Amino acid sequence: MALFIPTYFSPISQYSEMINASEIVFEMEDNFQKQSYRNRCYIYNSNGKQLLSIPVKHIYKEGRKKTKDTLVENNFPWQDQHFKSLKSAYRTSPFFDFLEEEIAPIFNKRYKYLQDVNIDTFLFVKDILQLEESFTQTNSYKHEFDSKDFRILADRKHEPQKKIDKYIQMFDDKHGFIPNLSILDLIFMEGPNALSYL
Repeated sequence: MALFIPTYFSPISQYSEMINASEIVFEMEDNFQKQSYRNRCYIYNSNGKQLLSIPVKHIYKEGRKKTKDTLVENNFPWQDQHFKSLKSAYRTSPFFDFLEEEIAPIFNKRYKYLQDVNIDTFLFVKDILQLEESFTQTNSYKHEFDSKDFRILADRKHEPQKKIDKYIQMFDDKHGFIPNLSILDLIFMEGPNALSYL
């Protein structure tokens, strides 16, 4: 059993731990933290590392806000922009054509809550990688977790301890290898081999 925070098309480091978990537990009671992977991911485009960030509504009178209550700001066309960015970055990658139709619904569905986006991105990846791990959700926040606690992997500033092996990336001839991008980078480049890489 291992504890994770649902994040937006999670970084490779998170999935490399998930595939070894007998059961995935998603933390649903944490406070939202800005500039974390909760509402952002990084892909590789022709200029190097590119941020894709989901805009969220900040209602300042609330005080601390739980991630599960964080609303997506849909007055901004973030889904169109993210999908266009993915197409621009990966359309000539080995596996984008095979997966474009399967990923499209995430960018066409109207979301109210950020957490729903993140769960849907996990389900997409779980399906593509054919992961068998089930997941449950917490119903109270635990400062200490008895089993493996990987919540720190949602922190963008945290450097993963596990070394990420190199794989061929779209623009590595220009910018070199960029480790720990979104799992999408690995999936579009490696397809079914992504699981053995992890």
